[in-house]
Amino acid sequence: MIQVEHMNKTFKVTRRSAGFSEAVKALFHREVELIHALNDISFTIGDGEMVGYIGPNGAGKSSTIKILSGILTPDNGTCMINGRIPWKERKEHVKDIGVVFGQRSQLWWDVPILDSFELLRDIYEIPTHQYQETLDELTGLLSLGELLRTPARQLSLGQRMRCEIAASLLHRPKILFLDEPTIGLDAVSKLAVRDFIRKQNKEHKTTVLLTTHDMQDIDALADRVLLIGRGRLLLDGTLSDLKSHRPKEEATLDEIIAALYRDYRI
Repeated sequence: MIQVEHMNKTFKVTRRSAGFSEAVKALFHREVELIHALNDISFTIGDGEMVGYIGPNGAGKSSTIKILSGILTPDNGTCMINGRIPWKERKEHVKDIGVVFGQRSQLWWDVPILDSFELLRDIYEIPTHQYQETLDELTGLLSLGELLRTPARQLSLGQRMRCEIAASLLHRPKILFLDEPTIGLDAVSKLAVRDFIRKQNKEHKTTVLLTTHDMQDIDALADRVLLIGRGRLLLDGTLSDLKSHRPKEEATLDEIIAALYRDYRI
């Protein structure tokens, strides 16, 4: 279970105007601005839930995922995942979670995918029989086949994303954090990734938190939606609740989200 209560996170960003004189001035005096990435965020996600986490760029989605993963520490508030504080008990915590960042890779770029998987097996201390059983299952479900012998740099984006998802599941995590898992993929690859995520949730009861700008991902996968804007949680409800905000009867999910962004001025 994921429990987040009154969580806040701010970042300091330096600002300066363009030009040589401003650059010199900045050497002696830096103008610092506080960015409120998360502002009093609270939510609970039960075991086996599949939740969509949506909002515009800069809304606080990735900051949330990084805190839940133990990468970042919040300024204040509480976060408990399966009875652990992620950033304080990270070694044990990472054994329970899988993380996929659509624009970052956990695969070693110049070696065959299988070598990356075996390095991850050692990092997570996965028993050999469990590793082989899981690898065989993932290879079949994600159609990895010959990809296992190919260096990551030679794969297409869709092929690499399938390998990234497999890498995040080798240690059989209870929770899967997906940050833009279908970004840049073609239609066929998106369908394959969505189908796999759905099966993983149904067959293994894996809890899934999905951040995305692709509303087709949300429509296909999420039973519940969290909407964040300017660091604040603005909506927490079912997909049907979200669709009830449609500005017109025939509005698409993208149009509904755009209307909510306007309503909340985000």
